[in-house]
Amino acid sequence: MTITPGWLLLLSLYAGVWSVPIDHHGGNHEIKEEVQEESVDTGLYYDRYLREVIEVLETDPHFREKLQTANTEDIKNGRLSKELDLVSHHVRTRLDELKRQEVSRLRMLLKAKLDSTNTQSLQMDHASLLKQFEHLDPHNQNTFEAKDLELLISTATKDLENYDAERHEEFKRYEMLKEHERREYLKSLDQEKREREEKRMQELKEKHRQHPKVNSPGSVAQLREVWEETDGLDPQEFNPKTFFKLHDTNEDGVLDEQELEALFTKELEKVYDPKNEEDDMMEMEEERLRMREHVMKNVDMNRDRLVSLEEFLKSTEKKEFSNPKEWETLDAKPVYTEEELQRFEAELRDKEEELKRRAETLRQEQELLKERGKALEAQRREYQQAVLEMSNRQKVQAAERHPPSGPNGELQFQPETQKPEFKEANPEHEAEAQSNLPAEPPQNLPSHT
Repeated sequence: MTITPGWLLLLSLYAGVWSVPIDHHGGNHEIKEEVQEESVDTGLYYDRYLREVIEVLETDPHFREKLQTANTEDIKNGRLSKELDLVSHHVRTRLDELKRQEVSRLRMLLKAKLDSTNTQSLQMDHASLLKQFEHLDPHNQNTFEAKDLELLISTATKDLENYDAERHEEFKRYEMLKEHERREYLKSLDQEKREREEKRMQELKEKHRQHPKVNSPGSVAQLREVWEETDGLDPQEFNPKTFFKLHDTNEDGVLDEQELEALFTKELEKVYDPKNEEDDMMEMEEERLRMREHVMKNVDMNRDRLVSLEEFLKSTEKKEFSNPKEWETLDAKPVYTEEELQRFEAELRDKEEELKRRAETLRQEQELLKERGKALEAQRREYQQAVLEMSNRQKVQAAERHPPSGPNGELQFQPETQKPEFKEANPEHEAEAQSNLPAEPPQNLPSHT
């Protein structure tokens, strides 16, 4: 995506951050451009939405023409937003789609935030919650209107103006955390090891300070060094206008912040080497930011975050261009005071205590869950036992109601046991039975002589 100066003015979305290499052929300087567009992150949480809106708007010839001729005030005061009504239908349709996607993304962010804080969101008012996002109109969630473009421009302008300050604050906290960890590490050692480690750290610090002189950013000495070592040109033939055109890598007529920062690479390499233990690359990026801010402060007269050719040439006429003050690198003085460090460490202790409390709460909740799990497991076993006993009773009852069956399902009957029959006495039968009995011998008969 090619970004016009109008967008560069507001959004700091730039391409091509490296200087252009120069080859010499028989005294003629042939410029070989190897410009590769880079998508520079603005650091804004709506960065993707911002870029996509720019890309769509630049496909409309009318809007692109108006953007190229717009000045700073036309963009900042919202006059440019009124041109949105004249763009083509398919551009408006695409912008509507982008806004609906952004609203959907913001709703997901809100839901995730509410879920993380255990906030009930069953009756969540999305329109009210979306008001906290200033880069779009929350009352109209379906179409992209002129007010949306005005809000997007004004919010991005404001946020980008605060971006550098936030980066400085973030770096300060990084440095304080590094010092805090160093002190804590030394406390963990015995006296002999601590003294040895302190000596080693001090030697590394002194080694880092032993670097070549760093030229003041934007000075004639610094620019001539780039002209000679990066561009491969004779330092005696240094020409500010030619230098400007060489390093306006995207040929938009201005030097943006990324093109400026690319000019400081040679100076930074004098101080920082990623192979050295004593050199911190986070500090190198902070140094680059300081250099860019220094140049912008002295050169960017209209404070539009861009350096025009006219501003650049005027800066070369100033006394500071030829006789600048000596540049002090980050190692010259700390970026924080001892009082700031103590407050930072107090914050760390408070956060650590809070984490401990949360960890203890989580541990207790885990124990409670374990106990509940055990109780549920016991209930489950009791339930299974009850189900098993009930099943057995049902089987017994079923067996009593139905005859047993064989292996093939046929019914099986058990043979009944013969029981003795008892009949009533019959007189005739009894007399017959008596007649058949043998006669008993007579008793007490007289004997014969």
